[in-house]
Amino acid sequence: MSRTDDLPGEFLEVSMGPQHPSTHGVFRMDVVLDGERVVKLKPLFGYLHRNHEKIAEQISYLASMPYTDRLDYFCSLTNNWAYALAVERLCGITVPERAEYIRVILAELTRLQNHASLAGFLLQDMGASGTPLMYAFREREKILDLFESLTGARMMCNYMRFGGVRCDLPPGWVEQAWRVVRDFPRFLDEFEALLTENEILMARTQGVGVLPADLAINAGVSGPVLRASGVNYDIRKVDRYGIYDRFSFKVPLGQHGDVYDRYMVRVLEMRESLKILDQALRDLPPGPIQNPQVKQRGLRPKPGEAYARIEAPKGELGFYLISDGSPNPYRYRVRPPSFINLTVLEDMCRGHLVADVVIILGSIDIVLGEVDR
Repeated sequence: MSRTDDLPGEFLEVSMGPQHPSTHGVFRMDVVLDGERVVKLKPLFGYLHRNHEKIAEQISYLASMPYTDRLDYFCSLTNNWAYALAVERLCGITVPERAEYIRVILAELTRLQNHASLAGFLLQDMGASGTPLMYAFREREKILDLFESLTGARMMCNYMRFGGVRCDLPPGWVEQAWRVVRDFPRFLDEFEALLTENEILMARTQGVGVLPADLAINAGVSGPVLRASGVNYDIRKVDRYGIYDRFSFKVPLGQHGDVYDRYMVRVLEMRESLKILDQALRDLPPGPIQNPQVKQRGLRPKPGEAYARIEAPKGELGFYLISDGSPNPYRYRVRPPSFINLTVLEDMCRGHLVADVVIILGSIDIVLGEVDR
């Protein structure tokens, strides 16, 4: 590619990925470089495309629930919840109190393990040893133990149901969850002592990959990436879906919109999730976990449409459904945060070094299962 200025030489166009481990899955970037500085960047995906939405239009509403596990496969339980909300809104289904509390508890545990893993992966992308990631995975395993004892699976949980959840908490589960919540701050303190004021991390992340607030809003960016740019927007506060209006928690915000702020927002969000978990576990009521009037199999919503969204760990996860009265959706559409947040990647990378591209991508926190749904 020829240069457009008066200097001799040419730009270098290289492909990063999809085999490169730092591309976080089957994803690649066409990067145009002036030396080691990024001039253009084009994200290319579609290598994993699994036809999730069209499959869902050919099967029953309930049969789609395990498919949602495979969107953001790090966060299957929040995927389940967003889909269940959409069907409940389409059908006018109510959810018992105990099931609402269980949903919140599982969603915030999911947020903890997602954000901890993201911080570990980010340091790995930065060239650190595997230590931060192994610390994060050590804590993640404790949360996956909780998921497994409740749902029978560690990652593909298939647990939410329309009007509630699949089964009640087993004996001793709440006490085990209390131990995880009580011990997690010690891990966060250890993690921050290792990382937050580390001069190498600060040098590599501060002022790198800045995303201005106006661009983030215009591009539809959501989640921690949006809040790191200083935009106070959290769907748990805005929509107050489920029973989030009952819990006291803050929405952490960044000031600069750089990689460092995206790291810090997630660390602070983990501390706020612990506050929510403390309240939810303390106030968990007895009672049914499923609306007995809901037929899971053979569900036939009246003709209509509905959109429901949640504050998933990576941002706004929404499901749009159209019913024509048949046993399967006429239209089924997913609004995934990983896909939308990727659209500003070039703006964040332009002008930076090629080594910075890796950590900027890592700070977005994508899973290709919901990009190429």
